[in-house]
Amino acid sequence: MTQFSRRKFLGKSIAGGAAFAAAPLAHAAGGSGIYKPGTYVSKAPGIGGDVIVKMTFDANKITDVVIDARHETPALGQRAAVILRKQLLDTQGAKVDTVSGASITSGAVQKAAAKCVAQAKGEIPVEVITAEASNESTDKDWLGKPPEIDEKDIVQTKTTDILVIGCGTGGLIAVSTAAENGADVIGIDRFSTGTGIRTDIGAIDSKLQKAAGTKIDKFEFIAMGTLYAGGHVKQDLYKLWANESGAMVDWYTERMKEAGIQIMHEVAEKDEHDRYKHFPIGHSPQKTPTPDLTMSKVMNAYARKKGAKFDYNTTMVKLEKKDGRVTGCIAKNADGKYVRYIARKGTVVATGGYARNYPMLQALQPWNLRIVSYTSAMPGARGDGIRACLWVGAKMDETHSAMMFDRSALKPDEKAGVETLKKGTAKMFWMGSQPFLRVNADGKRFMNESGTYENVLHADEYQKGHCHYTIFDSNWVKYAKQFKMHGCSRLFPYPNGAEPNTTWQSIYNEALPDLVKSGHVIKADTIDELAKKLGLPVDEVKKTVARNNELWRKGVDLDYGKEKHRLSPVDKPPFYGAKNSGRLLCTMDGIVIDTNLNAIDTEGNPIPGLYVIGNDSGCYFANEYPNLATGMACGRTMTYGRHVGLALSKKA
Repeated sequence: MTQFSRRKFLGKSIAGGAAFAAAPLAHAAGGSGIYKPGTYVSKAPGIGGDVIVKMTFDANKITDVVIDARHETPALGQRAAVILRKQLLDTQGAKVDTVSGASITSGAVQKAAAKCVAQAKGEIPVEVITAEASNESTDKDWLGKPPEIDEKDIVQTKTTDILVIGCGTGGLIAVSTAAENGADVIGIDRFSTGTGIRTDIGAIDSKLQKAAGTKIDKFEFIAMGTLYAGGHVKQDLYKLWANESGAMVDWYTERMKEAGIQIMHEVAEKDEHDRYKHFPIGHSPQKTPTPDLTMSKVMNAYARKKGAKFDYNTTMVKLEKKDGRVTGCIAKNADGKYVRYIARKGTVVATGGYARNYPMLQALQPWNLRIVSYTSAMPGARGDGIRACLWVGAKMDETHSAMMFDRSALKPDEKAGVETLKKGTAKMFWMGSQPFLRVNADGKRFMNESGTYENVLHADEYQKGHCHYTIFDSNWVKYAKQFKMHGCSRLFPYPNGAEPNTTWQSIYNEALPDLVKSGHVIKADTIDELAKKLGLPVDEVKKTVARNNELWRKGVDLDYGKEKHRLSPVDKPPFYGAKNSGRLLCTMDGIVIDTNLNAIDTEGNPIPGLYVIGNDSGCYFANEYPNLATGMACGRTMTYGRHVGLALSKKA
């Protein structure tokens, strides 16, 4: 057994950042062969951090490849890692074809693989890599204390008008806005590029909506948001978004149009009435001119053109405060050196919340960790920004919540919860949000399947195993169209031609067959067989399916009141079933702010010089995310990014 294989490569991080390296085995008999047999490891910077490649060789071939791309964007870089692993094994070398939309990750894999091959050939020394002590830590002190940094260790000081910490959905908008309005602005980010901009953007009164005659009453919207949050909101922050989001989307639409990306808006279906009111506020990008052109790249280029500066591979260590005012931060650059940033007008924290910090999640909202098994959280969401704000006296929301979607598929023998979440063995199950028949571990239906994405997950708190099971048949495409879903659960174009996030064709041709192949979705010719393979009581499932089909024939759900257009039978084989849990997107609680986006201290007063946006900010969500208002979180984040960039650029 090699030194490397005695440690978990994709499991828990090595305590204390211990060093590890492959200890190659002896040559094959006779000393012949291309490689020195053994396991070798190397790394290269990706879009979200280091991509680590581990390759195992016998004397003449590559026998195994493991790619750790945990810090890459889930939908692009992490997906690409699966494809690139197959390429390395198929080609028996280090050269890979760039995966569309993941050129940086692809390049990182190729560089790291080339070094592994060179090590195996004896061309370069065996590499030693220090494992990153990260969110897997068992340390219960999630807050910790700000590190003490000796002045002599600070190698450089940079002064600017505005400092933005985190260059994602909100931070990049703040940088761009500040720069175009003449401010001297620096954006720093721990990764080699920002983590990207989310695609669904919520707004009221955009030009696109006005042209289509879409009118949304802002006070009705505010009432909806307040109701979902159980009153744990500042309505003045909702008003800020409602009053400024339309203009923000108009500005953003123009920036995208200049790059050849079209923004279209969601429209409501007019002939069906859902029990849960839907607000068509979403705006999303349509097809881009080239696969590698992202909204993040467009805005980064725009900001640079307007004079903004970016320091990537630069991680904030702590904020600095002098005479009651936050003056900037100390950060660590790509060389591991400390740099002081001084912001004359203000420091904006936008690091993305703490959805990748499991000790922090366990401490603040353990109930949600029991009902999620898959994460799509941005890799930078490690709680750095929130903790740094707390260290300088800011107040955090007293209610803690996360955004979760019902789109995680487990194998029947897997358990829902944080351990599966950490292992990364669950799969994305986009169809999970369709209102198909759902049953519990006893094979019984237990709720109206048509509602918010989180309703069923919170209902899972009362079910065996904190999970549920989705059952549907081979006519699922027909029923998915009939359901007339909203937001990112929709699989068909809107009446105005706007494309959905995911199409039924991509699920039919790729996602569903892949899930069946991997064992995360069960396919069977009979209900008996399906129930057995899912580990459910056969007689009870058959009874539940029969009742479901009876209600569909009646055209009325006498048991739970599901809308007629959301009813569907399970009567055409082959049948499908999946064990389901939650998909974690982001945390929603954060630092208390006012309408200037100033952080508020524990006494209720603004902290001069400190501003917080996006998932690091609070006062906006609680209990569950109102996903029937598409892009509510992203729209809030981008609107606040533009607001603070504009306000600080004009500040004397």
